[in-house]
Amino acid sequence: MEAATSTPSTLTGPALQASRAALNAALADQANNETTALTDDTADLGEGQVVDMQAQAEGIKTVFSDPTNFNVKHPLYSPWTLWFDSPATKGRNLPQTPMSAFPPTPGVTTPGAAATGGWMDDIKRVISFDSVEEFWGLYNNIVPPSQLPQKANYYLFKEGIIPAWEDEANKNGGKWSIQLPKDKNRGNVDRMWLYTMLAAIGETFDPHLTQGDVANPPQSLITGVIVSTRPQFYRLSIWTRLAPNGGDEEAALRTRIEGVGRHFKGTVLGYTEAQKLSGPLATEVEFLSHKDSEKKGKGAKKIVV
Repeated sequence: MEAATSTPSTLTGPALQASRAALNAALADQANNETTALTDDTADLGEGQVVDMQAQAEGIKTVFSDPTNFNVKHPLYSPWTLWFDSPATKGRNLPQTPMSAFPPTPGVTTPGAAATGGWMDDIKRVISFDSVEEFWGLYNNIVPPSQLPQKANYYLFKEGIIPAWEDEANKNGGKWSIQLPKDKNRGNVDRMWLYTMLAAIGETFDPHLTQGDVANPPQSLITGVIVSTRPQFYRLSIWTRLAPNGGDEEAALRTRIEGVGRHFKGTVLGYTEAQKLSGPLATEVEFLSHKDSEKKGKGAKKIVV
């Protein structure tokens, strides 16, 4: 992807925390790589030769210091793909990268349009990225949710996972979601969507990734995040690859899922833990498995934070 031509964004509060989390592991890796390279470079230096560290440091440019000519990228924990659909894309034969072009995720079989009932015919892949710089280049050059047409959706999913229940990575999972009245949240939805994306690509929704065995971290629960615009409301969703089924043996999974929801409500959306959000056209922050979603409310078991 070419370098962004826009100015870098200024973040505060939860967004800054999420962005720092996205950069944290990348900066550590960058420092290790530079140390290794320096050791290799100085091994052949003769006596009296000096490495100009200041000159080397001044030659490193990131998107934050030079948004048009950066030469260093900070890799994300995982690569991501942005998808989009709206009434304008439905039924139109627009250019699109075929699913066969996506590198397969080990152990995951991705369904085609036939398996998803033809729904994937209308959703369009925008771009894939795997660095902090590429994310900001993308974000600064797409239409924000508040300016999207009605019935439009952005889907940001890990590369190799399509935003459909039928995908192997999603079929046993569920989603956290919140519905927000449009008239009261038109000025908030862009910030909420940005913070949700930053928390996703920074892997701050699931703290298990940074705890325990660093050499063999557990698989992330998060597969993707979605923002949807409807005539009277916005909906933000976080999809997970697993969902508790109520068994005693899944108490640890339920605790982990609930942690995602609390982080979403408090740190990302900025509500207090005890704050009640439901009302006309509004819901609490609620979790529902995809299997229960198919029941359309009949016997469905929600988790609310």
